[in-house]
Amino acid sequence: MEGILVPISLFLGAFAMVFGIRYLSNKEKMAMIERGIDPGIHKATPKPFVSLKFGLLLVGLGLGLLVALFTVRGIYGSDLTHQEESQSVAVYFGCLGVFGGFGLIVSYLIEKKWLDTQSHNPKV
Repeated sequence: MEGILVPISLFLGAFAMVFGIRYLSNKEKMAMIERGIDPGIHKATPKPFVSLKFGLLLVGLGLGLLVALFTVRGIYGSDLTHQEESQSVAVYFGCLGVFGGFGLIVSYLIEKKWLDTQSHNPKV
């Protein structure tokens, strides 16, 4: 009996989440219509740098994993004890955070440079 409760509650929770998101989205759109705002206006705005941002984030995360791997192998060698393995996890998470952040900073700098050149050289 207990084994059947997990799938049922998982299904009901997923259904309730999807239903709640759709319900709240509909209420938000109805409130926008009542105030005279077009509900589809924020969907039409283009986001030209989303691919660049995610691409540089993933490149940064990949570089972080490589640096962490070489750091852990350089410090501990290929044979890790349990204590060394738990300490190496911190190196992996630290490198992922640092290099992922570097990727997002590079993305921001590229976006800012492009937007600055577009504001100084408007197309006629």
